[in-house]
Amino acid sequence: MKSPVRVLLIGTAGRMGKTLRDLATKDSKIDIVAQCELGDAIEPAMKNCDVAIDFSHANAIEEICRSALRHNKPVVIGTTGHSPELRRVIEQAAQSLPIVFASNFSVGVNVLFWLTRKAAERLGRDFSAEIVETHHKMKKDAPSGTAKTLAKVLKAAQEIGDKIPIQSIREGDVVGEHTVIFSGPGERLELTHRAVSREIFARGALRAAKWIMGKPPGLYSMQDVLAL
Repeated sequence: MKSPVRVLLIGTAGRMGKTLRDLATKDSKIDIVAQCELGDAIEPAMKNCDVAIDFSHANAIEEICRSALRHNKPVVIGTTGHSPELRRVIEQAAQSLPIVFASNFSVGVNVLFWLTRKAAERLGRDFSAEIVETHHKMKKDAPSGTAKTLAKVLKAAQEIGDKIPIQSIREGDVVGEHTVIFSGPGERLELTHRAVSREIFARGALRAAKWIMGKPPGLYSMQDVLAL
């Protein structure tokens, strides 16, 4: 039997961190060997892990990437809201390390990305597209990283430079809802994903942590993990 993947969990006090911890205790292929919160020293913990999972804060990524590069450790990044400068930090690190960087680790959402691309390609420019996303009122970034990814998928598939309209709603304790709306002459198509538990994101992140072991340097998405 192969040894469990030793995970450094960064962002342990957050909602996702707690969910990841709970799920990892039930997964014999995962062993969370270290946990860090904002302000904790990442360097000592990075030495003794096989892979780091980050669900902390966008501004922590420079220190995470610097430490991962120093110790040659792969990283799974689930934090969203990175500035263009911080995204470049991630892209540069991925030239030397395997990194899974996803706006959403849900299997269903990644199938939504695929369906959105297929729908946009088939419907063409006669159909205009917009996105509506809803999350709990504690979520800080808007639009969500998933909504931004959907917008990129739409722009690439329809080959347009126009901005895709995104409506962001923050209310209650909604885990996450994303709807892509295609409006055409006399008809309307909607693709919707609703998350009812954060476990779907945690399961995906743990799956990515197991998948990334032994992969060559590069910036991977959850679509790569799922072979979509």
